Amino acid sequence: MSTISIPAWNAQGVLSPLDVLNPTSATRSPYRVSLTDFILRFSASPERNAILDGFLRFRAALHGAGVVAGFQWLDGSFLEDIETMESRSPNDIDVVTFYHLPVGVTQAALISKDPVLFDLGQAKLTFRVDSYFQDLAAASEHLVRSSAYWYSVWSHRRNLAWKGYLEVALDPTNDAAARALLISISATGGAP
Repeated sequence: MSTISIPAWNAQGVLSPLDVLNPTSATRSPYRVSLTDFILRFSASPERNAILDGFLRFRAALHGAGVVAGFQWLDGSFLEDIETMESRSPNDIDVVTFYHLPVGVTQAALISKDPVLFDLGQAKLTFRVDSYFQDLAAASEHLVRSSAYWYSVWSHRRNLAWKGYLEVALDPTNDAAARALLISISATGGAP
């Protein structure tokens, strides 16, 4: 998967939903970025680092359950300059996991492996992840409607201002490097 650099926050304190210099280009939200770039960019405070730690533990639990193929859309106040805009830290990160079921595993069997992981309320308490799931093997019409729903919800703030969001691969290949980076940043007290 080809990735890009994470755009800077615009004057409204959000990621622009598209390339303002070339608004018809394919460079637009959701921006495909690397997991390590995501950690590096958003590890700006102990509060954010705690949320990133929960997000990486959430991913590890997914991987432990066999969910390793697909991607995740990341959004919420975590991707905004919420500290400046609302004088507060983010509480969690919003994540939709678009996934392929492991071969030979049913949806029910997957959920039974780790019920907390798939219980939205418990996942939020345990991992600080406001999590949602979309099976990529769903009927095409359902998949299109689900994708359109998430795009329309996540492309705006509650005040209706347009904003962008990110996409990271679900593949666990870079998770160890992301974890090491977060540990290093946290040990020094914030972003590098």
